[in-house]
Amino acid sequence: MMKRLVVFTALVGLAAISFAQDQNPRGEVDATVNGSKVTIEYGRPALKGRSLDELMSDLHEDRVWRAGENQVTILETKADLKIGGKSIPAGKYSLYVYAPAEGDWALCVNKNLGIPLVEIWAEAPSETAQELWPELRGYEANIVGDEIARIPMTKKSGESTDLFTIDLTSSELTLSWGDAAWTLSIEGST
Repeated sequence: MMKRLVVFTALVGLAAISFAQDQNPRGEVDATVNGSKVTIEYGRPALKGRSLDELMSDLHEDRVWRAGENQVTILETKADLKIGGKSIPAGKYSLYVYAPAEGDWALCVNKNLGIPLVEIWAEAPSETAQELWPELRGYEANIVGDEIARIPMTKKSGESTDLFTIDLTSSELTLSWGDAAWTLSIEGST
């Protein structure tokens, strides 16, 4: 267990150094849904010649991915929503993706907004020390209890994109990466 913690801490440290030195710009999308603003802010990892299947094969055994890179991916909504038919109250949430080796992927909406980088890497640079990072020690073991919805996504073929991209309209949320895209309906809740 101690060896896994040391390896985990080293990997987080390397990711933070990489983040500080050579990060892709973070993405932010927003839309007005039923008269209220919805915003998603997220990291944009690049495939860099790798396949999506190759990257997903490195997921933790619970097969939950942080839906971006570096800091936590955040959904903020000023009003109650329905995403893929599931109710999401107004508020701020972290997003993850359940990506099983086989079967349908799902969007996980979670109340846990992440961990300050300094709590997982004591030597975090001061400019990023308080940035919130996603739960990387095992979603199921640590924050699944804060999940408010796990919403099945519909997979479709997409235009090939090297950078992970989230698109948001007044009626649809789309995650795209590689040659695939996953969609969810989005609407105001009444």
